Amino acid sequence: MNKKIREPFNLQKELRLLPGYIIVILWVVFVFVVVGWIIGASFSTTKEIFTDKLLNSGIHFQSYIKAWTKGNLSSYFINSIIYTVSSLPLILLISAPCSYVLSRFEFKGGKVFQALLVLSISIPSIMIVLPIYSLATQIGILNSRLTLIFLYVCMNVPFTTFFLLSFFAGLPKTFEEAAAIDGATPIYTFFKIMLPLAQPGIITVGIFLFVNIWNEYFMALIFANTASLRPLSVGLYSMIQSMTYTGDWAGLFASVVVVFLPTFIMYIFLSEKIIAGVTGGALKE
Repeated sequence: MNKKIREPFNLQKELRLLPGYIIVILWVVFVFVVVGWIIGASFSTTKEIFTDKLLNSGIHFQSYIKAWTKGNLSSYFINSIIYTVSSLPLILLISAPCSYVLSRFEFKGGKVFQALLVLSISIPSIMIVLPIYSLATQIGILNSRLTLIFLYVCMNVPFTTFFLLSFFAGLPKTFEEAAAIDGATPIYTFFKIMLPLAQPGIITVGIFLFVNIWNEYFMALIFANTASLRPLSVGLYSMIQSMTYTGDWAGLFASVVVVFLPTFIMYIFLSEKIIAGVTGGALKE
């Protein structure tokens, strides 16, 4: 077993990197202080928040219970799960075969199609929302879960396809040649051999998609603007507006914690896979 050789300490090199270290440390401290304050405020009372005496009277769970039940947070949470769990597999199911074909096969119009992918990524969603809204109104599919899921799929397929191109392009062709000699069809080769080999890229882009759909606000505000269809992002904004009249700031911070907790937990357990997927794709290019 090969042992890793540790580089000797180089003072001049470390001094050159010192400004970067300081910036990273300050940013980490800032994030920890802000997140810690929000979590502490969510377990405190509104009076303690305004008097800057967080957790002075102990830990209170009433804010979470009230936000989950009376604040309709449970309905928003379920809607976000429905949108994310429904959209994510469809995006990968469309984008993975598409990126594999574009990276492995040469055909007429392939380069043009890749250029159109890049062009579609560069178009802001605010430029296309008005014609889509007009079309959805005419068809009668406004304020529908299926409409929002369809929009999430269409909006994220170009980016996902372009992201996975480098992973499939970097895989050795010997696997496909060996599979062809054994009589495997191209479809079988893709699903049984090439797709598992591109797992780091699929996991990485899947995490990005999860965060993007989970926190998406603009499309959800327009196409799912009823209380029964709102995801967490839109529901949280409506709760912020209601704080003007109720003054339940502890419940607001409890809602904020519930919103970012799933993505926070996911990053903790999958951070290594994210880094491996991003760097792996960069190296293969």
